[in-house]
Amino acid sequence: MNNNILLAFGLTLIAGLSTGIGSAIAFFAKKTNTKFLAISLGFSAGVMIYVSMIEIFAKAKDSLVAELGLKAGSWAAVASFFAGMLLIAIIDNVLPNEENPHHLHNVEELNETKVHIEDNLMRTGIFTALAVGIHNFPEGLAAFISALQEPSIAIPITVAIAIHNIPEGISISAPIYYATGDRKKAFKYSFLSGLAEPIGALIGYLILMPFLNDMVFGIVFGVVAGIMVYISLDELLPSAQKYGDHHLSIGGLISGMAVMAVSLLLFI
Repeated sequence: MNNNILLAFGLTLIAGLSTGIGSAIAFFAKKTNTKFLAISLGFSAGVMIYVSMIEIFAKAKDSLVAELGLKAGSWAAVASFFAGMLLIAIIDNVLPNEENPHHLHNVEELNETKVHIEDNLMRTGIFTALAVGIHNFPEGLAAFISALQEPSIAIPITVAIAIHNIPEGISISAPIYYATGDRKKAFKYSFLSGLAEPIGALIGYLILMPFLNDMVFGIVFGVVAGIMVYISLDELLPSAQKYGDHHLSIGGLISGMAVMAVSLLLFI
């Protein structure tokens, strides 16, 4: 169990700090590789949707049915799933549109915004960092609980979350960099927002640890599945289509599902 906890924290930390990759892209890239980003974001959505619906929700239902019986357990699993969607939807809707991490930018846009709006850019960057931090908090818990209960699905989930954190890193660091000219400051805000993911995992773990049993795991898994499906449909797929051709994003989605399906079959 201790090894699983360390693995779960380590993977959550990697997923969160991948915002730093987005920072590096914003600093050094002259042009966004939109095709690669579209495929990657679609791939990430495919991984998260497949593992949520096929693996995580199924485990939630099995745990809750074992504790509550077939009818009550099935209802509880479905309620947990939609509660997860509702939670992340509320977080999305209370964030201002400009700072919402779903409003992603590419490097070219950010190069164009350099002129005469330093104060506004700084504010945008800081609020985006705060928004991404809030947004990453439940994601961190989702990644952590998944890794804790089922290490075999932990690495694909970590990769999926890490991929979708990269554009968020661009959204945070580029406005701050162009407002201040200070790479260190821009990277710091991006880094701190990424830390929300392992912090979310840590707080969730400390709160839930005394109560962890099959019923709690079932409810949390249902919530996690709902969060991940919502993020995929509301954030990853629209972002993938914004960055590239529709067919590229769908191809990435199907590839992500296929890779996740094969990786799960290998652990049978």
